[in-house]
Amino acid sequence: MSGAWIDGLVEIARGVPIIRRCGTVTDVVGLTIQSRGPACRIGEICRISRGSEREPIIAEACGFRNEHVLLLPLGRADEIEPGARVTALGDALRVPVGTALLGRIVDATGRPIDDRGPLRTVSRRSTQASAPPPLSRRQVREPLWVGVRAVDGLVTCAKGQRVGIFAGAGVGKSMLLGMMARNTSADVTVIGLVGERGREVLQFVRDYLGASLERCVVVVATSDEPPLVRLKAGLTATTIAEEFRDRGMDVLLLMDSLTRLARAQREVGLSSGEVPTTRGYPSSVFTMLPELLERAGPGEQGTITGLYTVLVEGDDMNEPIADAVRATLDGHVVLSRELANRGHYPAIAVTQSVSRLMRDVAGPEHLRAAEEFRELLASWEDARDLISIGAYEAGSNPQVDRALAQMGLMRRFLRQAPDDRTRPEQCVAQLRELSGGGCDA
Repeated sequence: MSGAWIDGLVEIARGVPIIRRCGTVTDVVGLTIQSRGPACRIGEICRISRGSEREPIIAEACGFRNEHVLLLPLGRADEIEPGARVTALGDALRVPVGTALLGRIVDATGRPIDDRGPLRTVSRRSTQASAPPPLSRRQVREPLWVGVRAVDGLVTCAKGQRVGIFAGAGVGKSMLLGMMARNTSADVTVIGLVGERGREVLQFVRDYLGASLERCVVVVATSDEPPLVRLKAGLTATTIAEEFRDRGMDVLLLMDSLTRLARAQREVGLSSGEVPTTRGYPSSVFTMLPELLERAGPGEQGTITGLYTVLVEGDDMNEPIADAVRATLDGHVVLSRELANRGHYPAIAVTQSVSRLMRDVAGPEHLRAAEEFRELLASWEDARDLISIGAYEAGSNPQVDRALAQMGLMRRFLRQAPDDRTRPEQCVAQLRELSGGGCDA
């Protein structure tokens, strides 16, 4: 941690009506630092001194055991000595927010990591926040277009909706998120890359975002960083999005991935002494997920449309994290490994994907065309085995016959190059044409 950043944390603590509180390190076990004192709250930021010649460590109070405080570092925690001084700074982590962040890449604590100099004057906001009261939220009335035909046409998202993108590893999640970030109709896009490989961060920014970075904020915590840092990356991205929403903007929040965020919380919980339950996940994971997801959605003025990738282990859509997330979100998009292996991108399995709010924001002609398209695709999938072995006889099922006749056009509609953007009215017109309707949107 740089000296300027630590000075910033001390500046945050000014004005807090507390006496300077100190303690001393007694134990370090695994990821957890244990100290006798100081008197602090859960979530409060503390500074651990390492002598006059070395930069101190910033840590967060995550629990208590007997008369000791349990701390987790926001960075590397090597070279800590027994008896090192621990100073409570009087406040939880606050991160920079506002328009000065547009076009910037920051770490989990909001520090720029893009070599473009320090941030301009910004306000700060605590990462600890509650969801907006349910009765104060705006009603969902408008669609949010992401420029991907399979999503806009068949799994239409609403402004303020929360959708999961479920897929195994290597099926094209990052490419799909990049397409959405470039083509979205949202005012601002906030992207949280949680536990991502370092090599892929540059690729995502340079190849997938390109010039659209100027209206995006990217929050990065790579896979080699401590679990608390990875957890904070998801909270920081959500906090930045909340600031834009409170200014009346429509925000697209993309988070990759919710599974890695849950794994980070698992490591934090186990380090704090929690008991593992389902597949090694402590109960705090299943408390954290809905608390975080409920912070997205519509507010009194603006909206946050949250798209969260879920990395399903072994392509098991019923594993604990995927199951808990699917029950909380307002829809899900499933990416198929079978389609990806055939070079079909984006590899969206339309018949397995659903948007619970599509009926609230799509017009009647659009809905009718989407339902007809889904029926044709489902009919073809039901008869696919017979078709592949040549056992299907033409004329035995009119719906299958029609699906066979239009399958080439349907696949062309569903496939889309990463740099191809289709306007909403074009998407709906193509969908209606495939379904036998007219061409007005």
